[in-house]
Amino acid sequence: MLMSRLPPRGARFTVAADEDGSAVPVPGELSAIIARVVDAVARGHAVTVSAMPEELTTTAAAQLLGVSRPTLMRKIDAGELPSHKVGSHTRLRTVDVLEERRVRRQRRLAAFDELRAVEDD
Repeated sequence: MLMSRLPPRGARFTVAADEDGSAVPVPGELSAIIARVVDAVARGHAVTVSAMPEELTTTAAAQLLGVSRPTLMRKIDAGELPSHKVGSHTRLRTVDVLEERRVRRQRRLAAFDELRAVEDD
């Protein structure tokens, strides 16, 4: 029912934050996230929310990407993934790792689509 009342794009939410129930607008970025969560729940999908640190260790980044740590280090050494040193330890920005994960997923989906197209011929 809620989904039918939301605009297809640009839904804006408010929060009753004060004791008197006055509405406080939710920032646009957060409203977009709330809309995606509402849509996912309405479709029967599971939703998880977690906070991630700004920087990741190489072990955590490798786990997030689903690769071994040595494979991750090769990508870093080849300049395929930006990183920086904190003392003698290599760190990666979470946003960079998440973008790499998104790109890798897109490549896999494109390859799968190509394979399906070949099989359909």
